[in-house]
Amino acid sequence: MDPLELPIRRFATPIAEAVRDNAVVVVIGETGSGKTTQISQILLDAGLGAGGMVGVTQPRRVAAVTVARRVAFERKVDVGQEVGYAVRFEECCSRRTSIKYLTDGTLLRELLHDPSLSWYGVIVLDEAHERSLNTDVLFALLKNLVARRNPPLKLVITSATLDGEKFSAYYGACPVFEVPGRAFPVEIVHSLDDHSADYLEAAVDTALDIHCNQSEGDILVFLTGQAEIDKAVCQLNAAVRALPADAAGDLLVLPIYAALPPDMQARVFRPAPPGTRRCIVATNIAETSVTVEGVVYVIDPGMSKQKDFNPATGLDRLEVGPISRVQATQRAGRAGRTRPGKCYRLYTQKYYEHQMPNTTAPEIQRTSLAGVVLYLKSLPLNIDVLGFEYLDPPARPALEAALRSLYVLDAIDGDGVITDIGRRMAALPLTPHLSRALLAAEDGGCLGNMLSLAGMLSTESSVFLGGRGPQQLLASDAPGPAPSGRPPSRPGAGAPGSAPAPLAPQARAELLRLQAGGLGDHVFLLRLYRAWQAAGAGADWARALGVDARTLRFARDVRAQLERAMAAAEPGARGARSRQSGAGLAASGEGRPPRPAKRGADGVPRPQDAPGSRRGSNQDLEGRDGVADGEILDGDEGEHRRLRHALAIGFANQLARRMPLHNGYRTLGERPTLAQVHPSCARLGADEDGLLPEWVVYHELIATGHTFLSKVCAVEGAWVAALLPRLTGVDVARLSGGASTAAAVAAAVGGEHAASGGASGKPGPLPLSRRNSDADVSDARARFLARKSQRGG
Repeated sequence: MDPLELPIRRFATPIAEAVRDNAVVVVIGETGSGKTTQISQILLDAGLGAGGMVGVTQPRRVAAVTVARRVAFERKVDVGQEVGYAVRFEECCSRRTSIKYLTDGTLLRELLHDPSLSWYGVIVLDEAHERSLNTDVLFALLKNLVARRNPPLKLVITSATLDGEKFSAYYGACPVFEVPGRAFPVEIVHSLDDHSADYLEAAVDTALDIHCNQSEGDILVFLTGQAEIDKAVCQLNAAVRALPADAAGDLLVLPIYAALPPDMQARVFRPAPPGTRRCIVATNIAETSVTVEGVVYVIDPGMSKQKDFNPATGLDRLEVGPISRVQATQRAGRAGRTRPGKCYRLYTQKYYEHQMPNTTAPEIQRTSLAGVVLYLKSLPLNIDVLGFEYLDPPARPALEAALRSLYVLDAIDGDGVITDIGRRMAALPLTPHLSRALLAAEDGGCLGNMLSLAGMLSTESSVFLGGRGPQQLLASDAPGPAPSGRPPSRPGAGAPGSAPAPLAPQARAELLRLQAGGLGDHVFLLRLYRAWQAAGAGADWARALGVDARTLRFARDVRAQLERAMAAAEPGARGARSRQSGAGLAASGEGRPPRPAKRGADGVPRPQDAPGSRRGSNQDLEGRDGVADGEILDGDEGEHRRLRHALAIGFANQLARRMPLHNGYRTLGERPTLAQVHPSCARLGADEDGLLPEWVVYHELIATGHTFLSKVCAVEGAWVAALLPRLTGVDVARLSGGASTAAAVAAAVGGEHAASGGASGKPGPLPLSRRNSDADVSDARARFLARKSQRGG
């Protein structure tokens, strides 16, 4: 269809005039109205880009890239010239760029370096209804910026479904435009059965039924994540191959999700060969962010992945849950873009009308806010994070938990003022914990290790095909789902994806070697990355171990970006950082240069000994073989300790202590939580009594039926003792006007010893290896039950 015939083009003149006459304009455009591709062009063609670029944010990187390519195509220009994009790991812009599509996170990073956004004349916040964490922060920051910038900055808020009155009131009674869509009639077909638990199987069956019995037209299936999508694609392809030759035509099954490589994402937007129907299997990215032309049939199981965060326990829940009615309407609308369509809802009409929630809570009210608070404190705007003008304020306990976390990480001081460490952390595109670990590694001489590890920890999907962990792969006789009764290896990932081939003996031996020493996931992930690099970074090597080579390539991209970010960071902050941290690696005498690489008993170099490697200072991060300085050497205990010590500093408020008589762990924090090591974790070494390491740090605390520590690493009690004063010295009264939590944290580390420092109030010595007697265990249990009773269970 000619873009000039899209519905929003009928409103081009009044929208341009409204933006010219007002600081903020809200545009609510129904599905198919053309708002995402056309508003930027309308504003540019009306001369509103004369004061700078027209920037358009998207919640997801795939949408930013895809839409930029589409707009460039419509304007008959090359991407990167008049129309460009900027996402994590990739920027395609030039001095000639006038329209720039970028993720909301990328715009936040630009604000950090250019608080006036001086390169922009107009900012368009698209897909505002999704209420992502970054978009909610931008709502408030841009409201402030629009009010004070000279020359003026124009702001346009666009969405398919939005509470126009609420946004108009928030932005001072700004005008609201409502643009009808281009939708054809869509027939809604509800399931006659109750909401099915096995919605994936129902979705696959429905897609096959449509393919065999319905007229031409592409199919769009919504599922919750990569693992489910990969499994559905595998099942659909197998089912189509098993059909009789005359049962139906060809079916091209295509996945799309955020972690998919760009070349595979692009296949979704290409027309199918003649006589072939497409079946696109997508996450909720296809609700609004990405439009696939030709879709006539939509299959909606009514489910999506949703995050929920408990600030008191630090517990993250990434669970599959029901979508909202607003989302259901969006999904159905994808079927009526080019002709009348059908939407098959795999839930009853009664469920839709009486049980499905109307909307979903904004992400800012259900996620950890440590990164947001650090970001706001790093801006030169003197922002009060507790009194900040959020569109929908998060709960005060969540903000206080973020302040407490940042204090423990040395990112803010006792008065809540950002430190030099905090400023460097904010400049890195990582979570506060990983950025702090990276800075600690720089001080300790193992920066190369931590760069690679941070890349591996930043991947958006499981390292292993099928979503299981190394121990699960080794324990299984044949590929397939995880054993009954055990959670999926990637928490919240739903059903496992396509299974890898059975492990060959050499691959099993390699997986065992990579877990040697039993130090946990972080050392294992780093060894895995190094081995892949030494093997030529090939897909065949990865596949033999059941590893997803795409994920490893993604980690390599992250590592390269982090290396550039570290090189660009302020060089003068390092000395101040070392002085500030009472638990620096250099103070422990672990800043030694790495020892020479070792060889196996057969004399063959380990992957870390690849020919041509060289060692140097931390200023020379990359050797000739692409292996960074300070990388872990197989069996080098000193290198292992330096990396793990840096992790202990970076994840200081994500420490857990093993219970005295069994392998359960109790977290440290305001409200200690009992948890187990997740079955997907790499091997942790046990002592002669079968007990796991006394202390570990964990990457995530998650709940999938039970509470688990995900991605754990063994750390030493002496490091915990050095960190304890800061852990027990968190006083929220000074940070934010709340109550002191020193006593609560002291109790979490094992009892009264941390709070019984005598008249001085300083923490007493920590008994790191004491074996509790039966009486001690009984007393501890009584104290735990009493605290639980006081908290209402």
